[in-house]
Amino acid sequence: MLLLYSPNSTIRLQYICKFIFEEILCTSYSLTIDEQTFIKDDGNKLNYSNTKIDNVFQIEAHAILFENNIQERAIKCFDYKTTKAFFKTENADFPFDIFAACFYLISRYEEYLPHTKDMYGRYAHENAIAFKENFIQQPVINIWLKYFKQTLKEYFPSMVFKEKTFSYIPTYDIDMAYAYKEKGFLRNTGGFFKSPSIGRLSTLLGMSNDPFDCYGFLDELHEKNKLNPIYFFLVAKENGLYDKNILPDNEAMQSFIKMHAEKYTIGLHPSWKSFEAAEILQEEKICLENITTTTIEKSRQHYIKMELPETYKRLIAQNILNDYSMGYGSINGFRASVASSFFWFDLQENKITKLRIHPFCFMDANSHYEQKQNINQTKEELDYYYKTCASLNVTLITIFHNSFLGSSKEFEGWSTLYKNFIAQLPQ
Repeated sequence: MLLLYSPNSTIRLQYICKFIFEEILCTSYSLTIDEQTFIKDDGNKLNYSNTKIDNVFQIEAHAILFENNIQERAIKCFDYKTTKAFFKTENADFPFDIFAACFYLISRYEEYLPHTKDMYGRYAHENAIAFKENFIQQPVINIWLKYFKQTLKEYFPSMVFKEKTFSYIPTYDIDMAYAYKEKGFLRNTGGFFKSPSIGRLSTLLGMSNDPFDCYGFLDELHEKNKLNPIYFFLVAKENGLYDKNILPDNEAMQSFIKMHAEKYTIGLHPSWKSFEAAEILQEEKICLENITTTTIEKSRQHYIKMELPETYKRLIAQNILNDYSMGYGSINGFRASVASSFFWFDLQENKITKLRIHPFCFMDANSHYEQKQNINQTKEELDYYYKTCASLNVTLITIFHNSFLGSSKEFEGWSTLYKNFIAQLPQ
């Protein structure tokens, strides 16, 4: 047991202490605001305040955890072991306020401040302190807490920490289940005249597999390697510039979704259009639930189109309890600077919510379209994220699209890359 003292026990402090000690370090703690009780205690003690207490481990407290508002912060980074940190202190037993720094990053504090949006109207990754200071490819919160744990062990040899293990969650966004199949006469005719293709004719005549059909390949991969994937289905009821799915009233598409729901975990891929209207999100969730006859509690935003806090509030209103959108649709890396899942803290209302956030750090489309990588560069990047997460015993979540893993010439080599990547993972 670790006893923490703070002159005030705010909801922000309670939130980050629970995350750090219970969820990540897996150790017991309690928090007190009674200084005399704290001083008299003869156990393991941590003083989280700016008042020195003799012979007690101290972390100097930044103001952010004792406020209710959101305001601009002057963030100054410094080198810390193998990474960077901020909210530096000078006279304490730890070089920075790790509680405040973790809170700033996982609450996505900076996304509530005035910022530039990218071409899709999303929070541009160039705004982020992690990008500016070149630690976007590191789950710095997990790294900090590894060092923090080592420090606590040195000061408090009797403290017990439960060890975690590495895990991998493969996830797939099914934007278009097929390139040609089930799209109907008009869409296929228009597509053929726009871009004549022997492959389209061959697929429609049943002479070859659809280029986006990788589902048998994935089934074998999952079974052989004992994987539990999550499939996110786009079920927009109308097609548009960014919503190009096979419409959910198509019977073959319904059967396809049902088949996957019987074998795997299914989530909603809220359409681009749903971003503009909460009622569309509700309609799509009900649609997917009717098709699968299951309750949908997981989601990931199409194109990672999200805005805090509105997007998450809408998900909570629809009883979606797990979201997998915490990452960028423009660059690979750790948007919240953490690989571990966490409950979303609503900064606007200054409260802890029931929505659990599951960060991803790698998406095929980022590597291919945004970062302009070749297959070898992508392999190196994917291996880096695997080794990084494995070394920290945290969770690696990747996003792949079925279009990348089929037989399309545009994505030649991707299915082999993925198969080889999976083969190296621990069973």
